[in-house]
Amino acid sequence: MEIYPVKGTHDLYDEEANLYRSVEAHCIFLANLFNYQEIRTPIIEHTNLFVRGVGESSDIVNKEMYTFFDKGDRSITLRPELTAGIMRSIVTNKLYATNDLPLKYYYLGPCFRYERPQAGRYRQFSQFGVEAIGAPTYLQDAEVISLGYRILYMLGIQNVKVYINSLGDEESRKNYREALKKYFAKHIDKMCADCKRRYEVNPLRILDCKVEEDQQIIKNAPKMSDYLSTEAKMYLNNVVSLLKEIDIEVIQDDNLVRGLDYYTGVVFEYHVDKVEGLDNVGALGGGGHYANLLKEIGGPDLEGVGLAFGIERLAYVYSHTTKESFKYGPDLYVMGMSQEIIDKNFSLCELLRSNGFVVETNYEVRSMKSLLKTAVRKNAKFALIIGEDEVLKGQVTVKNLKSQEQTSIKLDDMVRVLTTMINEYRADEAQEGEF
Repeated sequence: MEIYPVKGTHDLYDEEANLYRSVEAHCIFLANLFNYQEIRTPIIEHTNLFVRGVGESSDIVNKEMYTFFDKGDRSITLRPELTAGIMRSIVTNKLYATNDLPLKYYYLGPCFRYERPQAGRYRQFSQFGVEAIGAPTYLQDAEVISLGYRILYMLGIQNVKVYINSLGDEESRKNYREALKKYFAKHIDKMCADCKRRYEVNPLRILDCKVEEDQQIIKNAPKMSDYLSTEAKMYLNNVVSLLKEIDIEVIQDDNLVRGLDYYTGVVFEYHVDKVEGLDNVGALGGGGHYANLLKEIGGPDLEGVGLAFGIERLAYVYSHTTKESFKYGPDLYVMGMSQEIIDKNFSLCELLRSNGFVVETNYEVRSMKSLLKTAVRKNAKFALIIGEDEVLKGQVTVKNLKSQEQTSIKLDDMVRVLTTMINEYRADEAQEGEF
């Protein structure tokens, strides 16, 4: 009986695995530039962490969590996102007391949500993000938004726009909720079941409804901007001004609320209208400010701001914007033409690897023609040919598999000459725009 992967999951291998690794490397590189340190938290957490942290009105908690009872009859959940777990780790390990503020962490790892699989979206997916905690200033919000924008820029994704809104301070949100309740009271009977639930728990979440008929009603709903306090308006304007100052295109969107209940103040998303070969790219990621999250799970009263990208989503778009080939191969394919030479090549390959070369070799005797075909299929740069003649002369034959040029070099000069040849090969590839 053939066993298939679970719906909404997928295997990564060969070029696709290399593509994902490239996206992850870009994200980590940018996080390091902004001096974010890595944090790793468990894939499983107690369920109440997400109920308290993510929020009972969110679709994640209500519909999408993978929750089970363990052998101790404890409710455990596969993490649907990482922010709540990071806040728990900060509290558990008292990181706020042993480090200077702000705390700045980046994360990368798998998450699990039970939702309909679609292009670039899976039930098990990888998420990259950052969290900055302990600097309640618009400068920190702007820095986090800039970091995410620069990740997309480094991936070659053009025409990125930052959609931004403010959910205001506590007074602003209270007044706005009352206005929304009053407006939607006249329409809620005609709206979807999710909107009816959100109306009772958190009416702001109605603004995030994707049902077309409900969107027509939402269009005429009161706007958050009309209910922001003077301080909240000034905070948002300061963030927007800083982003425009560094040439980031910003669009203020009154209906942007994000999907998690812990957001307060500034929220944002990164949007791309069009990528060649793709339609309706939409949001690539986003985040926002949270004033109470750390405190709600037992920590000190420290505000934070974070962002998150789904790696699958980024990789899907990146694959349509880059000319880079993700079919990687060895620098050298070492070819032994007899079993005795193959055995001796074991130590030769180790020598080459210790000098930084990526090396593959053959383990059984085959014809020269067959070995060269294998070297090409493995995408090797050079074939290193060693037969009886080479052994007698104390040399190796090197064949450039792209140009087909061939030369002999002495064993004593091998590492030095190969280093020069590999560097020149890479320089030519870079000049041709192949990576």
